[in-house]
Amino acid sequence: MNAANIDVLVREVGLRDGLQMVAEFFPTDQKIAWIRAEAAAGVREIEVSSFVPPKLIPQFADAEAVVEAALQIGGLTVMALVPNLRGAERGLALGVHKLDFVMSVSRTHNLKNVRREREESLADLRRIVAARDAAAAAGGTRTQIAAGLSTALGCSYEGAIAVGDVCRYAAALAEAGVDEIMVADTVGYADPALVRKAFRAVLAEVGDVPVAAHFHDTRGTGLANVVAALDCGVRRFDASLAGLGGCPFAPGATGNIVMDDLCFMLDSMGLRTGVDLSRLLAVREIL
Repeated sequence: MNAANIDVLVREVGLRDGLQMVAEFFPTDQKIAWIRAEAAAGVREIEVSSFVPPKLIPQFADAEAVVEAALQIGGLTVMALVPNLRGAERGLALGVHKLDFVMSVSRTHNLKNVRREREESLADLRRIVAARDAAAAAGGTRTQIAAGLSTALGCSYEGAIAVGDVCRYAAALAEAGVDEIMVADTVGYADPALVRKAFRAVLAEVGDVPVAAHFHDTRGTGLANVVAALDCGVRRFDASLAGLGGCPFAPGATGNIVMDDLCFMLDSMGLRTGVDLSRLLAVREIL
């Protein structure tokens, strides 16, 4: 099934968002087996690793090896998280298809998660876009840049986040030249009413830039929030196999929405994901 034959893109983020919470090193060959198996099940976009310093998160010490193996899988869009320009340079050198640049709407969370002010994050994003454009102009493949707004729907430190702030930073990301914006409920504070309000506002703000949703299921509202985002026209969703996930800098946050549950729900609603649910469930044996 090609991209034209799906209604909703489901993106696996467990290999990054999930494994960052696992202290024991998940073997490189098992990460690669996971990626291959999910791709074979029809998942067409996977965030396979994170280009953060290994001393901060040893789980991603094998980022280059995992990315290189994933890039050999036909039909798979390979994404990796980058917190800064140095991480982006590692990804660009490998030819990763998509970089996931992350910043937080909450000032406190941004300081704890990436150790800088939000305006510093935006300045670094502009440098990343410039580096990407320079690499493409030099004859390389144009890497896409997806920019995520963490804690957009609530924060463990600051509580409620103003929708106006989310729109302001979403507009700044769009102006910087990103190819996609991800609005993230990092700590699972959102409810369907807030989701509708925030996503409608962001979609109106950023024009033609695609907007994706990243929900956590801390309070059991994850799939309800997916339905609310669908109502707004969102057709890209992050999820994690078996719900593995969380954030080390967001106290109380639990896992991402469950990829298998998401695919089941979307299929039940008559929305095509291109994912073979039985083959997807079999991948859980690796975990």
